[in-house]
This record gives sequence, C-alpha cells and structure tokens, in this order.
Amino acid sequence: MEFQRRDFSNEQLVRLYKNLLWPRLIEEKMLLLLRQGKISKWFSGIGQEAIAVGATMALQDDEWIMPLHRNLGVFTSRNMPLHKLFKQWHGAQDGYSKGRERSFHFGSKEHHICGMISHLGPQLAVADGVALAYKLKKQNKVSLAFTGEGGTSEGDFHEALNVAAVWDLPVIFIIENNGYGLSTPVSEQYRCAQLADRAKGYGMESVVIDGNNVLAVYDTVKGVREYCIKHQKPYLIECMTFRMRGHEEASGTKYVPKELFDEWSSKDPIKNYETFLIAGRVLSAEEIENIRSEQKQRIEEELKIGFDSKPIVIKTEDELKDVYSPKPPKGEFAAAQPLLNQDANNRSASSTSEVSVVGPSPVGRSRMGALRFIDAIKEGLHQSMQQHSNLILMGQDIAEYGGAFKITEGFVNEFGKERVRNTPLCESGIVGTCLGMSLEGFKTVMEMQFADFVSVGFNQIVNNLAKIHYRWGQNADVVIRMPTGAGVGAGPFHSQSNEAWFVHTPGLKVVYPSTPADAKGLLIAAVNDPNPVLFFEHKALYRSISSAVPEDYFEIEIGKARQVQTGDEISIITYGAGVHWAEDYAAEHTDISFDILDLRTLLPLDYEAIAASVKRTGKVLVLHEDTLTGGIGGEIAAWIAEHCFSYLDAPVMRCASLDTPVPFNMELEKKFLANARLDETIQKLLHY
Repeated sequence: MEFQRRDFSNEQLVRLYKNLLWPRLIEEKMLLLLRQGKISKWFSGIGQEAIAVGATMALQDDEWIMPLHRNLGVFTSRNMPLHKLFKQWHGAQDGYSKGRERSFHFGSKEHHICGMISHLGPQLAVADGVALAYKLKKQNKVSLAFTGEGGTSEGDFHEALNVAAVWDLPVIFIIENNGYGLSTPVSEQYRCAQLADRAKGYGMESVVIDGNNVLAVYDTVKGVREYCIKHQKPYLIECMTFRMRGHEEASGTKYVPKELFDEWSSKDPIKNYETFLIAGRVLSAEEIENIRSEQKQRIEEELKIGFDSKPIVIKTEDELKDVYSPKPPKGEFAAAQPLLNQDANNRSASSTSEVSVVGPSPVGRSRMGALRFIDAIKEGLHQSMQQHSNLILMGQDIAEYGGAFKITEGFVNEFGKERVRNTPLCESGIVGTCLGMSLEGFKTVMEMQFADFVSVGFNQIVNNLAKIHYRWGQNADVVIRMPTGAGVGAGPFHSQSNEAWFVHTPGLKVVYPSTPADAKGLLIAAVNDPNPVLFFEHKALYRSISSAVPEDYFEIEIGKARQVQTGDEISIITYGAGVHWAEDYAAEHTDISFDILDLRTLLPLDYEAIAASVKRTGKVLVLHEDTLTGGIGGEIAAWIAEHCFSYLDAPVMRCASLDTPVPFNMELEKKFLANARLDETIQKLLHY
C-alpha cells in the first residue's frame, strides 16, 4: 500500500490516524460486549474504516451524509459522543432514537447524518434531494451517500444516479466494494469489470480507488467535492476493500476462502497507516501505543456513562405522539422556509392572504359561478406555490405539458423550471428526492401520474417517509398527489383505489376529498402540514362536479369529517366518489332519512364524527369504491362494533367494489363498482 503524503501536515496526518483508530477500537470493544450479551447485534466495519473516516473528514461538517450499517467512522468522525452512541446500540431510551431503532438505523440533524433503512438503496435518492436543495439555494455544498456493491443491483441505485445526472446535482456516490453481499460474492452480483464503469452510462465521471488507504480516500473525496461544486455535477467513487468479519456477527465467514483473509489482512488500513507514520517520523511506535492506550481508556470512561441509563419508561401517549411531527402554529409557515430568492418571496407575500384555518364550510370572497374539482385543486396548488417560496413541484410531464390532467399547466411560466420540475420516470427515486429536500427545509408536492404507479415507489413511502419522524425526529414535508379511481374505462392499471395500502401505515396522512372546496382547502392544509400526506384525487370527479369555492387561501383541517346531511334511519359513511353515489341515492329515495358522513381524511380517522352518526341512526353502511377485502370499510366496521355496539340496531354492513381487478369494458366496470350494489345493500339494512 503506497501512501502519498502530498501537502498533508503532520497535524493532519495524526488527526486522520486518531479518527481512523477510534472506530476500530470501539468495534473491538463492541464485539466483546456482544459476546457478553450486553448488545444484541453488530454489523462490523473492521477493515473498511478508511472509507467512512476519510470521506467524512473530507467534507464540511454541515454537509449531509447518508451512511449504512458498516460506517461507524462516519458517526465518530462527526464527533458523536460514544456514550450516547452506546445508549443507541443497546436500545436505551436516552439514545438517539429513544430505543425505537437498532444500531445505525438512526440519524441526527445536528450532525447532518441521515439514518438508513434496512432496504439500503433508498438512501441514494435522499442524497439527491439534499443536493438539489443545495443547488437551489446556491450553496457550495455536496451530499454524500454510501452503498455496497450488493446495493448497486437495486433499482434505487439506477434511479438515484440517473436523477443526479439528469439534474446535474452535486452529490457524491461511494460504493464500498468489499467482495460480498452477505455471502453472495461479486461474481454472482454483476458482470462489469468495475462498478465504477457504470457511471459512463449515466453521463457522469467515476474513479476506482484503494478503499483501505485513508489518504487516498480523503484526497479523492476532497478533490471530487471540489469538482462537484465547481461543475454542479455528480460523481461515482468505487472503493475497493474487504469485510474482515461476517455480514453481522451471527453470519460468520465460512463462505470466504482463507486465502482472501490472508491477502486482505496484509492490507489492513490501520496497520499500514501506522507503518507509514512511523517510517515518515510523524509518530513513533511509543506515541502510537500511547494514543491507543488513551483511546481505550476513553472508551471505558464513555461506556460507564453509556451503561448508566435509567430503565425504559413506556408511555403510550408519547409513542403515539411521536409518529407525527407537530404542525407549526398559524402564521409561522414562512418563518422557517429557505428562500430561493428574495423577489419570489416578495411576490408571494403581496399576492396572498394570511393562512386561515376554517371549519367544514369555508367562507371567504366568493367568485361568480362554480369551480370544477380539477380547477379547485389547481387553485389550491397555485396559491400554495405563491405562499411558500420553498415549495417545489415534481412529477412526470408536469412542466410545459402541465401534467397528465393539465393541473399544473402554465405553472412553469410563472414559477420557473427550478420549482416546477419534470422528472425522469422513476417514482422511487423522486419520492426519495422529496424526502432529501425535507432535510434542508424544503416542501415538495410530487404528482404521481396515476395512483396505480405508486407501487414502484411504495418502499420509500411506507418505510422511509412514514417512519422517519418516529425513528429519529426528522419530518418528511412531502405531499404526493394521487389521481385515483375508476369510472372512466381506463382498465386495471389506471383505475385502482389503493388508499387502503397506506391507511395501514403509521406516520402517513391519507386525504381523500369529494368536493371542490374540500379539494382546495385540504390540499393547502396538506402542503402546510410537515408530515407526509397521500392526497387522493378522484379522476372521474375532475371535470364532472362543480360547486362554490372561496377565492381566499384557506385550510380545511386534516382529520375532520364533513357532515353532508343529517338523518335518523341509515348512516352512510363514505368518501370520494362514494359521497356522490350516496347523495344521488338519497335524492332518489326521499322516503328514507339518510345521515351521510364524508370522511375526507382516512388517516387519521374522525372517530368522533363516526360515533355521532352511529348514535343518530343505529344502522350503518360503510360505502367505498375500493374492493371489499382489506378495504378501510372493514376497519371502520370493526371500530364501530367495538366502540358503538350498544347503539346498533343491525350489523354494520359494507358496500364495496368486487374483489377483482378493475375491468376495462365500461359495462363490466359499472358492475364492478360498489354503486351497482348500493340499493341492494341499503334495502337489506333497512329491513333488517
């Protein structure tokens, strides 16, 4: 191993050594504690320390890093106290994640480290979002994301690199190529000679370096950082290294040929660097031994503090409260937002009224005539763009084309392509990018071209966006607009009602308006909410319904149902197109007294309004367009049976669409939809 001293001072070389040695000695201690049963699991980075340490020290302290579970050197090089790290590792309540996360699955905004999830690939797109934020704010910074050679087989790797290249983002991608993905060797992972060769296909530069040479890593990352900032482009670095222990300790290393251990033992990043320092008379063997002794003593002192944690106290209300980030008080939305430019902020301040939170029936300046559902969404989005200079729109074809349904038509002319961004066709990558922008204080609204396509971005939504605040207190200020529903003859992949997928996921908010006024007010509320919101818009309602909508910039509170009409015979609890089916049926059957409740928000549900409706009638029908099995109707019916049983005069009944994919033929589709069975179900309930 050849170390190039270049212009490193003795002080710099020693500082690198201390940072390199520190995670190695910590790991050796952790392996001992693991055998003693004092920690439950450990993912060893022994033999790979030079990559994490060298890369982290080459960045500025306020530049975001997206590490993985073998990057202890990132955390220690950002000077995170060992005693608190240890509290994290053994699940103490005063650790970084309050005992809610394991090992390195946590982050810290203070240290500009974004916590990983077990799926590995999603971290890369988050780095894109941070880099985009830096670029929009014209800051000379980069983000950096780690992946292993196994992670490069993930689709997220392709999506993240492609987005970074297309958008010219200052992001550094580091591949730690240690030869094995758990037990699968690289010969079974890819066929290219070097993973760095893939960069050319994305139109970016790359380099392969010795990942065990801390000076090479530091010098390379420092130079690449300067390149990324100067040229506003991404860069791929492949670091060749080796994992000296198992994927995690329980896995062992029996699958690795002994000769590989012999070869890589001679390339140990710490032993070789110590030899270099002694040969260059930077440190003597005695001084090295003193540093080791000092660090070992420091570890013991830190662990005494780390072990001194009080027994965990579980408060259910705290656990539930921390699922969501608290919404800032009224009037404080603009205070924390990063301004893209002062002129844009001045325009927004003069062109919109103050945020006003209104009840179920918003009032304000009225316009001549009604507004269509689609135009109400457009107006809410437009006013939100004026209100928040840090709001960025993303989606396929949303700029000049105006989106598949023309909701953003004309936006690019007013707000520019920096804020109204056409995206490559990669839902997972863009959801991750939106999350990354949240780390730097931006708001994003992503248009999912059809709600059906969300399945290819599912992991980012349910595992990254939804859980991040509960895991380490970071909010995800992201709205995903979801054109949804059937009734337009679009077939199985453009007509699904998939809201139930997300209602099951704590940390998300799921909104589903049925009227133009609600669509506008709830969309504005969703943008103002610091939590991830899935905003469902029924395509069949876009141009088929109109009603009065205030011109003002107003909110409708998320989590509050709307009482459509009050009755005393049958409650219909519904949302979306179901509201209009219920209203039409009630208008045709005036002899029946219907109590119609429009849920509007599916997560969280307005249980108070549901209970009140049940009490008024004693007979309940839950109506939704989604298929019957696993639909939200089952959850509502179960809750009513559990909490309102004494008020019921009949079993809670459900009316839903058939348990089949959505058919293309319009006649088949009509039979598929719940509305085809509404009369039958109501009559059955009425005569129970």
